[in-house]
Amino acid sequence: MQFGIFSVGDVTMDPTTGRTPTEGERIKAIMRIALKAEEVGLDVFATGEHHNPPFVPSSPTTMLGYIAAKTERLVLSTATTLITTNDPVKIAEDYAMLQHLADGRVDLMMGRGNTGPVYPWFGQDIRQGIPLAVENYALLHKLWREDVVDWEGRFRTPLQGFTSTPRPLDGVPPFVWHGSIRSPEIAEQAAYYGDGFFANNIFWPKEHFVRLITLYRQRYAHYGHGTPEQAIVGLGGQVFMREKSQDAIREFRPYFDNAPVYGHGPSLEDFMAETPLTVGSPQQVIDRTLQFREYFGDYQRQLFLMDHAGLPLKTVLEQLDLLGEEVVPVLRKEFAIGRPAGVPDAPTHASRLAAARAKDAPVDDALEKEVNR
Repeated sequence: MQFGIFSVGDVTMDPTTGRTPTEGERIKAIMRIALKAEEVGLDVFATGEHHNPPFVPSSPTTMLGYIAAKTERLVLSTATTLITTNDPVKIAEDYAMLQHLADGRVDLMMGRGNTGPVYPWFGQDIRQGIPLAVENYALLHKLWREDVVDWEGRFRTPLQGFTSTPRPLDGVPPFVWHGSIRSPEIAEQAAYYGDGFFANNIFWPKEHFVRLITLYRQRYAHYGHGTPEQAIVGLGGQVFMREKSQDAIREFRPYFDNAPVYGHGPSLEDFMAETPLTVGSPQQVIDRTLQFREYFGDYQRQLFLMDHAGLPLKTVLEQLDLLGEEVVPVLRKEFAIGRPAGVPDAPTHASRLAAARAKDAPVDDALEKEVNR
């Protein structure tokens, strides 16, 4: 399994001090958090994509390109790439370029986002959200796999004899996750292509995501990509830790109560009871996260949200120390116990390249024999 963190990049006032960081401070803080993720032994750093205040990650490839230059091992991903409002041609070229710069340490998560006004800002109609997601990804998938593309659809100008550049590294496109909070159509899309499905798993009860993931697994098998257990699943999570649970609850409560998304709503205790949010000791985080396998089956990627709601950088770095030193090593060990042999590991560029070469090897061997004859 892969373990990591994702950031939504909000610029939020710290409710305990009344201070709001500048955009520049927040951007630099996100960079420091990403580097810390590699330092403490995590596998993945993912950033959201937003084009409106109070968020700053409007250019994920710029951000991830910088992080790529500062890291050696970390997989760089997106927590949302807006497949509905970005041009698929630009996505194909931007992320192929990033893939080359990062030596393959790149994947991305397609999503529609959660901000309605972003559609007209980029010349689209929110009422076409699902059709846009379906058509735009079909084009992106084609652009990464065919050197010369002829294409015509509903939402952009046709392409004739077009080649996106650079081509994917080693001829292997970045792995794609399709992220969804509520849409079975996106689970179906992920299954159709044999891509990964990422369930946000933050704001809703587990039963909701069980339905989406079960649908994805069933349809993955339906399309002939493998058994339901071999489908590629990722989960979100949300935690805040201190060595003593009462300290964690006391410290996190003002941030929860004033958070942009769920502040001034349900109580912290109610939200923890109804969603996967875990505020407590490292052992409580371990126990709660291990339950995910009981609900969703064996899966490949677990990302945690840790740097939001105005939490200061110092606190987030302390959280990462706890995650890397006390939580993830135990999760790696426990998730490995009883994991069926047929359940695949998380996809990487190296593993997908090896699979592509193995698939082509019989053809190459036959050609060599024919030439030698």
